[in-house]
Amino acid sequence: MKSKLITKITLCGLLLSGVYGMAQTNTFEVEVGKSVTKIQPTMYGVFFEDINFAADGGLYAEMIKNRSFEFELPFMGWQEPNSDRHKLNTNSGIAKIVKYATEGTNHSYCRVTINEPKGYELINEGFRGMGIKKDARYNISLNAAKESGNISKIKIQFIDKNNTVLGETSITPTASNWTNYTTQLIATKTEAKARLKITFEGTGVLDLDMISLFPEDTWKGRKNGMRKDLVQLLYDLKPGFLRFPGGCIVEGRTLAQRYQWKKTVGEVAKRETLINRWNTEFAHKPTPDYFQSFGLGFYEYFLLSEDIGAAPLPILSCGMACQFNTGELVPMEKLDPYVQDALDLIEFANGDVTTPWGKIRSEMGHPKPFNLKHIGVGNEQWGPDYIERFKVFEKAIKAKYPNIIIVSGSGPFPEGDYFDYAHSELKKLNAEIVDEHYYKSPEWFRKNATRYDSYDRKGPKIFAGEYAAQSVEIASPDNKNNWECAFSEAAFITGMERNAEVVHLTSYAPLLAHEEGWQWTPDMIWFNNLESFGTPNYYVQQLFSNNKGTDLITITEKGKAITGQNDLFASAVKDVNTKEVIVKIVNTKGAPQKVNLNFKNTKLESKGELITLKGDQLNDENSFAAPKKISPITSTLSLKGTNANLNLAAYSVTVVKIKMK
Repeated sequence: MKSKLITKITLCGLLLSGVYGMAQTNTFEVEVGKSVTKIQPTMYGVFFEDINFAADGGLYAEMIKNRSFEFELPFMGWQEPNSDRHKLNTNSGIAKIVKYATEGTNHSYCRVTINEPKGYELINEGFRGMGIKKDARYNISLNAAKESGNISKIKIQFIDKNNTVLGETSITPTASNWTNYTTQLIATKTEAKARLKITFEGTGVLDLDMISLFPEDTWKGRKNGMRKDLVQLLYDLKPGFLRFPGGCIVEGRTLAQRYQWKKTVGEVAKRETLINRWNTEFAHKPTPDYFQSFGLGFYEYFLLSEDIGAAPLPILSCGMACQFNTGELVPMEKLDPYVQDALDLIEFANGDVTTPWGKIRSEMGHPKPFNLKHIGVGNEQWGPDYIERFKVFEKAIKAKYPNIIIVSGSGPFPEGDYFDYAHSELKKLNAEIVDEHYYKSPEWFRKNATRYDSYDRKGPKIFAGEYAAQSVEIASPDNKNNWECAFSEAAFITGMERNAEVVHLTSYAPLLAHEEGWQWTPDMIWFNNLESFGTPNYYVQQLFSNNKGTDLITITEKGKAITGQNDLFASAVKDVNTKEVIVKIVNTKGAPQKVNLNFKNTKLESKGELITLKGDQLNDENSFAAPKKISPITSTLSLKGTNANLNLAAYSVTVVKIKMK
């Protein structure tokens, strides 16, 4: 009997504990009156790398793949359905690639022989097809030279998989010398997998090069510009900086394949095509048709930075190829050209129009300087070889441009001997900003919200240059942009924000991924040929970036920062420009929680704004079918004096914004 009574009492106690546990209120004190430090304008930015077809086939709106016949296989992307390379093709015709130069930038062109105009077809497949929209206009340009015969017309059509024509226009070639021709094509139907078909009237031989197709409706209406929906998603983040052109793409698999910015400026047709270092990197997703046309080059990156209100942050090769690949080194005695590239880039960005590189910038259409303040030396190199080379760059840059802030790197991992060595050596050098990368599990991100609490406030500042929670493991093709990854990143970001004295720049990576052309997951923004959407991770970044404030303030519970106690994480800022207090709270528990916010040393309006981001399940994702399944929901919050009571949803990120009187 006694045993049963004890059991009943114990059960009742557990039940009551559960009830009161649900009703328990967490009380957070927000000290509004005192600023801890200023939040850097660069606190939240974006990292762009040409991975996952992010540039050609993505942000750069060119729709023709291999437009100048410069790929390793120069006819890649093109088909001749009625031609046979082992026959004379008297009932159609045949195209040949003429390689007329081994030096310079544009080495090849296409020579088309038309034997029977009704039989010959030349088709470009685009980047996994071409996305066209009904009634939209598309600008076509091509270079042509009449070699012989009487070819009187070049007919250009959109077609679908059944060869149904979805729009048609034509060009009349008139000259025997190279001439640029332009026209416009209007789509008669929306189609994600269109192709471009070229046919001819008359017979003879015609040379073709730089066959280009762009939507007329680009970002800011710029001719041959950026894909509008993708730039809009970047603009909506209100990024403080744009890091470009990557990542590992900066280094190249070999030094010969490194990113050389000087080859990406000037006339677009004269920019040298280069194999993309991601095209055969992973066995799970080989993309042998992945090249860089550099139509999106350094000038366009600077212009894009300006367009989206972001500070430009270019990263340059330090004379070391990717250490995950060949790890080739430039001998120290041959490092000068690499250093000169850095100095010349600063001149290109900031120099007067009378300087050699400032003049080139001006001739490209931007006489006003780009106001470059940061430059990165190396991507994620490690070891003594990097430190040795970094010293040379630092000395040269500071000697000529003492106000330029140099970003150094601590390698690809957030801990370990390479990481410790880099930080130790860079601290000795009084390095200004050190780039740290973390691709870790969601649990790691939650457990490391206090990572920067112990960092030396007088040491180098931190650039969290690449981070993303991996649902499976790093570089796994099965990683997902699920809700657990996103709110775990949010928990970690509160830790970075709380340590804004140390952390000056942060960016998720990678940024963009084509639905069919990706190599790496997860990614912040997904797109296909017609549509795009932001992942839950995107909306986490947006909430923090759009609400970064100007001053860090403290938020505590019982005198301690909120770093995971009771599965809650929090940070707080105020904005002296908008006169707002902004609190971010992440609930990583699978149950609702109550929080009372007690604002100290301030007077507040009686109502505020509540922004909630939540998912029902840990594995919830956004998709093309449900692009905003997990996206911010805004409501009104009522205050009682300087207190606000919140009911936090399970697995949620909440932003509270209240005007100060």
